[in-house]
Amino acid sequence: MNKKTRNQILNAFILSFVIVVITYAGALYRLDGWVQDARFQSPRALSGKVVIIGIDEEALAVYGPYRTWDRNIMASALEALGQDRQQLPAAVAIDTLYAGTTEADADERFAAAAKELGCVITADAASFGSGSALTESGTYTFDDYKIMGFEEPYEKLRNVTSQGHINAMYDTDGILRHAILYLDVPERGRVYSMAYMAATAYAEKNGFSVQEPETDSRGRFYVSYSSVPGGFYEGISIVDLINGQCPPDYYAGKIVLIGPYAVGLQDSVYTPIDRARQMYGVEYQANVIEAFLNGDYKTESSDLWQAVLLFAVCFGMLLLVQRIRLIYSSLICAAVVVVSFVVSGLVYNAGYIVHPLWIPFGILVVYIVSIGARYIRELAEKHRVTQTFERYVAPEIVKEILNEGTDALALGGKLCDIAVLFVDIRGFTTMSERLSPELVVSILNRYLGMTSECIARNKGTLDKFVGDATMAFWGAPVPQDDAVYLAVKTAMEIVEGAKTVSEEMKESIGEELRVGVGVHYGPAVVGNIGAKRHMDYTAIGDTVNTSARLEANAPGGTVYISRAVAQALEGRIKVTSLGSSVKLKGKSDGFEVLKVDALL
Repeated sequence: MNKKTRNQILNAFILSFVIVVITYAGALYRLDGWVQDARFQSPRALSGKVVIIGIDEEALAVYGPYRTWDRNIMASALEALGQDRQQLPAAVAIDTLYAGTTEADADERFAAAAKELGCVITADAASFGSGSALTESGTYTFDDYKIMGFEEPYEKLRNVTSQGHINAMYDTDGILRHAILYLDVPERGRVYSMAYMAATAYAEKNGFSVQEPETDSRGRFYVSYSSVPGGFYEGISIVDLINGQCPPDYYAGKIVLIGPYAVGLQDSVYTPIDRARQMYGVEYQANVIEAFLNGDYKTESSDLWQAVLLFAVCFGMLLLVQRIRLIYSSLICAAVVVVSFVVSGLVYNAGYIVHPLWIPFGILVVYIVSIGARYIRELAEKHRVTQTFERYVAPEIVKEILNEGTDALALGGKLCDIAVLFVDIRGFTTMSERLSPELVVSILNRYLGMTSECIARNKGTLDKFVGDATMAFWGAPVPQDDAVYLAVKTAMEIVEGAKTVSEEMKESIGEELRVGVGVHYGPAVVGNIGAKRHMDYTAIGDTVNTSARLEANAPGGTVYISRAVAQALEGRIKVTSLGSSVKLKGKSDGFEVLKVDALL
């Protein structure tokens, strides 16, 4: 395994671990809950086994504020439900608490009506707090879900009815997604919910049983809601029931829920099936009863196993997207997100609840990181190219290379037409023999600096220095407009620049500094050429050799060019043809050499 692969695996492991820590720690809790509600909770056809009789605005208008009601009103409601003995409800659950005694006659009548009806479930409720709790092993532990108090119906009513608790516990985002199946009340034992008691009473009368759902450590289970707020309520008020305006076939054989259905009674909750509207508590009870009757329970999948799956998916995706093109990684990431949503729905239908946002969030992070990594790599590549070519090429050409991308470099060599320039100092070897080494270096640096400036100013590529000789070319690594003209213009400027350097150093040199220049235009191979450990960006071929031969024969202060250069600049250059009088090494007779007189 090479270093690059090891780094990719390490980076994928670290990022996947960070993603898992973020999600497992609950950073996505609220957003994930919202997506979970929107994805899984939706209304469905109701069974018709549960009906609601509301303590609504009409009842408050007729009987006055609820806190002033005596128990004769509820007794009247139960008596009305029991008038037709052939059409009795299967169960009646009263979603209000009747603790303590009031007027003896009213209490007696209420208990008697409940006994006569024979299928009444009344409410009890626990109050919670924090404190120490005794464990089964005999040690004490801190419990923030400790039952501090428990209220029950007054004794006469309790003796003639079944009881079920009406406690509910919100999730931390304020949404009521779970129901409490039971409470383990000290000195009382296990107390089941009113919804469960109503569902089991109905089931017993209809010859089937209600299966208990799996619960967490606090006795809670996830509720699959059947209806949005208002879905169970058909507008039947307790006033209608007492006045005989509610036909018995409305509730016969069904579960009757009687409870607050008015804003002023402050018995409403936010539920996952409609987070924008509150649902009255009695309708929440109806939804829970419906879930019991349908046996539609969902098991919440382990967060730990989901975290392991998330890690595996992110780790695999990170390794994959680093090796493929951006378009393919984009398509694959989008496909994984879509598949994860589809699978979460299928898993829900199979009875399991997963976090629908975990994998999409992980894939989003993977995608963003992969784009960021690509961008950083591209910046590094551009920086590498810049560092490499700024030593050889004019800034304008470097910029163009970066705009074109590294493909424009065609590393390994490409054939293209270029203009090649060679320049050399005449008599420099003899001069260096009589001058001190320090002065030789000073002259050479000054001269090479001048040639470099001329080449850069005319957007040429500086190939190399060989002693006192300089090689440059135009037309590569990217094509250039007017490459031949720029090469000849550079040659003329170098000749003039040599005169200036010579004048400035005449006293120390003792003679003039004169240069000969050769320029040729034609095809050459340009690219990174050399060994793996060391390579040069250079040009090779007959065009380069011919330019070098022209320079070798050019007298000091003269620029020699080929007919190819002259033709390319026809009408823009003044030349003197030397015919074939100048013999170039390696060239057959008849090769025309021309001397540049001026650029027009």
